[in-house]
Amino acid sequence: MKKIGKYSFGIGDRFAHQGNAQLRALLKAQKAGVEVTPVWNKSNREHMYVHSSPSDTRNEADQAVKDLGYKGDFCVDADHINLGNVEGFIGSSDFFTIDVASKIGITATATEVESFIKTCSAYTGELNIPSIAHPFYVDEELLNKIAGKFLTAIAEAGKIYRFIAERKGSDDFVTEISMDEVETPQSPVELFFILKMIANQGIPAQTIAPKFTGRFNKGVDYVGDVAMFAKEFEEDILVIDYAVKEFKLMDNLKLSVHSGSDKFSIYPEIQRIITKYNKGIHVKTAGTTWLEEVIGLAVSGGEALKAAKSIYAQALTRKEELCAPYADVIDIKSDQLPSAEEVATWSSEKFANTLRHIPGHPDYNANLRQLIHVGYKIASEMGTYYTDLLKANKDVIGQCVEENLFDRHLKRLFKL
Repeated sequence: MKKIGKYSFGIGDRFAHQGNAQLRALLKAQKAGVEVTPVWNKSNREHMYVHSSPSDTRNEADQAVKDLGYKGDFCVDADHINLGNVEGFIGSSDFFTIDVASKIGITATATEVESFIKTCSAYTGELNIPSIAHPFYVDEELLNKIAGKFLTAIAEAGKIYRFIAERKGSDDFVTEISMDEVETPQSPVELFFILKMIANQGIPAQTIAPKFTGRFNKGVDYVGDVAMFAKEFEEDILVIDYAVKEFKLMDNLKLSVHSGSDKFSIYPEIQRIITKYNKGIHVKTAGTTWLEEVIGLAVSGGEALKAAKSIYAQALTRKEELCAPYADVIDIKSDQLPSAEEVATWSSEKFANTLRHIPGHPDYNANLRQLIHVGYKIASEMGTYYTDLLKANKDVIGQCVEENLFDRHLKRLFKL
């Protein structure tokens, strides 16, 4: 079975032009002493919007690895797939993010719930998990509630895992279970019994992406109580450690922190906790590369700056359409969006500084950043006009992509 490295980083790339720049950033981390496995990821929705295919992501990854002479392990992730769209990813992917968020809350049959509860009899009463200061109190009412909420979702994950394994003819791929794109976070005790369900399904999960407390809005920093997140994250780490032993799960099972958010304020807490317990982590930064493309176009000036301004102007007029699929992971204050007329007067520097996420910078506008984040469909509709600009300005854009991943993400996460 293919096993993911201790540290891994999901690097999304909407238009598949920045593979080399992304890999350069990860190689910088390697030179600084931290080996991070690159995982190129792209969802079915993103492929549909930009008219690409999963094989394009594989080709991008393979080409970057070849161009840079990279000798380490890497993966290509079928991101947020389900039974309805996984087929197209089978041949090109070796990492599958099985997304069962839509199945959470769909009640299982009484027989299924009863059968699951019987497998949990050893954990009723006072459940003490090593290094968690307080016990969890588990009774039949709690188990009924957890089973009613999650049993159908994890059964679906089992179906999807087996579907992939059968068609690939082996289990030589990494399996991730994703439950993050929902409104309500999963508590550590819920995670414990979710892991029991995963074990019962025989899924060799190597990463799990729960929904944490707080908001992980696209392209911007974590919004919420950092101390509460840290407590929850630490307990989740300890729950996984205990569950791996109790349920005979994969010994490298680790937490995955999803979303295209920047997570700057919680990176120090994640780093502190994984260092404290010597644990791995998988982090996704999907979408931030697309933003760096737009920043790079703005910095390049001329026709490229004109294109960046056009993307924003069109995104303003199509705001509702573009935001609808991302409603749970954006929070845009419309009254804080500059008008297209104002943006049309901006210099390269002003546009880039407004879009680039530098906390505390006087020009930075998180609302504009989120709107452009969901506006990549507009660039896709520009066709070769947009991709030709990427090619013409590849050095400037590549520098922006590399700097963003290394200086603003990897350095913060791994304290480099």
